[in-house]
Amino acid sequence: MIDLERILVLNGPNLNLLGERDPGQYGTRSLDEINAEMFAMASRLGVELEFLQSNHEGDLIDKIHAERKTCRGIVINPGALTHYSYALHDALEAVGLPCVEVHLSDIESREEWRRVSVIAPVAWKRIAGKGPDGYLEALESLVNHLRT
Repeated sequence: MIDLERILVLNGPNLNLLGERDPGQYGTRSLDEINAEMFAMASRLGVELEFLQSNHEGDLIDKIHAERKTCRGIVINPGALTHYSYALHDALEAVGLPCVEVHLSDIESREEWRRVSVIAPVAWKRIAGKGPDGYLEALESLVNHLRT
Protein backbone atom coordinates (compact mmCIF):
# COMPACT_ATOMS: atom_id res chain seq x y z
CA MET A 1 0.00 0.00 0.00
CA ILE A 2 1.20 3.50 -0.83
CA ASP A 3 1.65 5.63 2.29
CA LEU A 4 0.20 8.78 0.75
CA GLU A 5 -2.28 9.13 -2.05
CA ARG A 6 -2.72 12.47 -3.74
CA ILE A 7 -6.25 13.26 -4.91
CA LEU A 8 -7.24 15.98 -7.38
CA VAL A 9 -10.47 17.82 -6.51
CA LEU A 10 -11.97 19.74 -9.42
CA ASN A 11 -14.96 22.07 -9.47
CA GLY A 12 -16.37 23.55 -12.65
CA PRO A 13 -18.27 26.67 -13.64
CA ASN A 14 -20.24 28.69 -11.09
CA LEU A 15 -19.26 26.53 -8.13
CA ASN A 16 -17.26 29.47 -6.81
CA LEU A 17 -20.69 30.97 -6.03
CA LEU A 18 -21.76 28.19 -3.66
CA GLY A 19 -23.46 29.60 -0.59
CA GLU A 20 -24.79 32.51 -2.65
CA ARG A 21 -26.29 30.88 -5.76
CA ASP A 22 -29.72 29.31 -5.24
CA PRO A 23 -29.15 28.05 -1.65
CA GLY A 24 -32.40 26.06 -1.87
CA GLN A 25 -30.86 23.92 -4.58
CA TYR A 26 -27.17 23.98 -3.69
CA GLY A 27 -27.08 24.70 0.06
CA THR A 28 -25.55 27.48 2.11
CA ARG A 29 -21.97 26.25 2.44
CA SER A 30 -19.34 28.01 0.36
CA LEU A 31 -16.83 26.11 -1.75
CA ASP A 32 -14.11 27.20 0.69
CA GLU A 33 -16.09 25.63 3.54
CA ILE A 34 -16.56 22.39 1.58
CA ASN A 35 -12.86 22.32 0.71
CA ALA A 36 -11.97 22.83 4.39
CA GLU A 37 -14.19 19.87 5.35
CA MET A 38 -12.55 17.75 2.66
CA PHE A 39 -9.08 18.84 3.84
CA ALA A 40 -9.94 17.79 7.41
CA MET A 41 -11.18 14.40 6.21
CA ALA A 42 -8.12 13.98 3.99
CA SER A 43 -5.88 14.55 7.01
CA ARG A 44 -7.73 11.83 8.92
CA LEU A 45 -7.44 9.49 5.93
CA GLY A 46 -3.76 10.27 5.37
CA VAL A 47 -4.15 11.68 1.87
CA GLU A 48 -3.17 14.93 0.23
CA LEU A 49 -5.60 17.03 -1.84
CA GLU A 50 -5.00 19.37 -4.75
CA PHE A 51 -7.95 21.74 -5.38
CA LEU A 52 -8.98 23.70 -8.47
CA GLN A 53 -12.18 25.54 -9.28
CA SER A 54 -12.45 27.13 -12.68
CA ASN A 55 -15.15 28.64 -14.82
CA HIS A 56 -13.06 27.66 -17.86
CA GLU A 57 -13.18 24.19 -19.36
CA GLY A 58 -9.59 24.36 -20.62
CA ASP A 59 -8.22 25.14 -17.14
CA LEU A 60 -9.81 21.95 -15.81
CA ILE A 61 -8.47 19.90 -18.71
CA ASP A 62 -4.98 21.39 -18.31
CA LYS A 63 -5.02 20.53 -14.60
CA ILE A 64 -6.07 16.93 -15.31
CA HIS A 65 -3.21 16.60 -17.79
CA ALA A 66 -0.68 18.27 -15.46
CA GLU A 67 -1.57 16.11 -12.45
CA ARG A 68 -1.98 12.79 -14.27
CA LYS A 69 1.30 11.39 -12.94
CA THR A 70 1.16 12.88 -9.44
CA CYS A 71 -2.45 12.10 -8.44
CA ARG A 72 -4.01 8.72 -7.85
CA GLY A 73 -7.64 9.74 -8.41
CA ILE A 74 -10.04 12.60 -9.10
CA VAL A 75 -13.13 13.96 -7.38
CA ILE A 76 -14.96 16.22 -9.83
CA ASN A 77 -18.08 18.33 -9.85
CA PRO A 78 -18.08 19.48 -13.46
CA GLY A 79 -21.08 21.77 -12.98
CA ALA A 80 -22.82 22.47 -16.28
CA LEU A 81 -19.89 20.91 -18.16
CA THR A 82 -21.35 17.58 -17.02
CA HIS A 83 -23.94 17.77 -19.74
CA TYR A 84 -21.93 18.66 -22.83
CA SER A 85 -18.15 18.66 -22.34
CA TYR A 86 -16.84 15.83 -24.43
CA ALA A 87 -13.42 17.46 -24.11
CA LEU A 88 -13.55 17.00 -20.32
CA HIS A 89 -14.80 13.44 -20.84
CA ASP A 90 -11.88 12.74 -23.17
CA ALA A 91 -9.32 14.22 -20.74
CA LEU A 92 -10.60 12.05 -17.88
CA GLU A 93 -10.62 9.01 -20.14
CA ALA A 94 -7.11 9.73 -21.45
CA VAL A 95 -5.47 9.87 -18.03
CA GLY A 96 -7.22 6.71 -16.82
CA LEU A 97 -7.43 7.72 -13.16
CA PRO A 98 -10.39 6.58 -11.07
CA CYS A 99 -12.83 9.45 -10.94
CA VAL A 100 -15.86 10.19 -8.76
CA GLU A 101 -18.43 12.52 -10.29
CA VAL A 102 -20.16 14.64 -7.62
CA HIS A 103 -23.31 16.75 -7.85
CA LEU A 104 -24.83 18.68 -4.97
CA SER A 105 -28.36 18.29 -6.34
CA ASP A 106 -30.07 15.20 -7.69
CA ILE A 107 -29.54 15.81 -11.39
CA GLU A 108 -31.85 12.90 -12.23
CA SER A 109 -34.84 14.79 -10.83
CA ARG A 110 -34.07 18.17 -12.38
CA GLU A 111 -34.60 19.60 -15.86
CA GLU A 112 -34.41 17.12 -18.73
CA TRP A 113 -31.11 18.51 -20.02
CA ARG A 114 -29.46 18.10 -16.60
CA ARG A 115 -30.21 14.38 -16.52
CA VAL A 116 -27.60 13.58 -19.15
CA SER A 117 -23.98 13.25 -18.07
CA VAL A 118 -21.25 12.85 -20.65
CA ILE A 119 -18.84 12.37 -17.72
CA ALA A 120 -20.64 9.31 -16.29
CA PRO A 121 -19.17 6.81 -18.78
CA VAL A 122 -15.62 7.61 -17.59
CA ALA A 123 -16.44 8.00 -13.89
CA TRP A 124 -15.81 5.12 -11.52
CA LYS A 125 -18.72 6.33 -9.37
CA ARG A 126 -21.34 9.10 -9.21
CA ILE A 127 -22.69 10.71 -6.03
CA ALA A 128 -25.59 13.11 -6.50
CA GLY A 129 -28.24 14.76 -4.38
CA LYS A 130 -26.39 14.62 -1.07
CA GLY A 131 -25.39 18.28 -0.94
CA PRO A 132 -21.90 19.12 0.31
CA ASP A 133 -21.72 15.80 2.17
CA GLY A 134 -21.48 14.14 -1.25
CA TYR A 135 -17.94 15.48 -1.57
CA LEU A 136 -16.93 13.79 1.68
CA GLU A 137 -18.54 10.53 0.59
CA ALA A 138 -16.74 10.79 -2.74
CA LEU A 139 -13.38 11.31 -1.08
CA GLU A 140 -13.83 8.45 1.36
CA SER A 141 -15.09 6.10 -1.36
CA LEU A 142 -12.21 6.96 -3.67
CA VAL A 143 -9.57 6.48 -0.96
CA ASN A 144 -11.09 3.12 0.01
CA HIS A 145 -11.14 2.11 -3.66
CA LEU A 146 -7.48 3.07 -4.08
CA ARG A 147 -6.49 1.09 -1.01
CA THR A 148 -8.18 -2.15 -2.01
